Amino acid sequence: MNRVALSFCQTRRGSLHGMLAKLTPLRFEGGESTTFRDGQAWTIQRLFSGSREQWYILSVYLPRFFDLPFEEKINTLIHELYHISPRFDGDIRRFSGRCFAHSANHRAYDEIVAMLCQGYLRRRSPRSRLLRFLHHDFSALRGAHGAIIGAQVPVPKLIPVRETRAA
Repeated sequence: MNRVALSFCQTRRGSLHGMLAKLTPLRFEGGESTTFRDGQAWTIQRLFSGSREQWYILSVYLPRFFDLPFEEKINTLIHELYHISPRFDGDIRRFSGRCFAHSANHRAYDEIVAMLCQGYLRRRSPRSRLLRFLHHDFSALRGAHGAIIGAQVPVPKLIPVRETRAA
């Protein structure tokens, strides 16, 4: 997780419907730092935490995420983390076909995530100190701590790569 930046996004409405979290990869397919689109080379803005380059941004949407039941919060986090490439190279896990992020069968993706979630909760007590804050909704957290403060990491920009030619 030391190469995964954690970020918070604010929802416009307090409803439980809508985006809960997202994972933003900071590399292209195969972990490449550049890609070609329409004959143009592109790179992505780099993000550092101290001197360590980050390869992913995991963002949760507040207050919506914290208003979910505990197990749905865990499921949501595991869903996003499962998008990380098994090579952990800044790219996402890719499935065959045009629906490469979730596979052609979104239900199969969700079933894998549910199994991972159940396995995680069997190995770690849901009441563990690490997970304790996830048992509270947004209002309870704000009431207990006065404010919820976190980093909002802007979406990295694609940057055109300028060719340098020898004189």
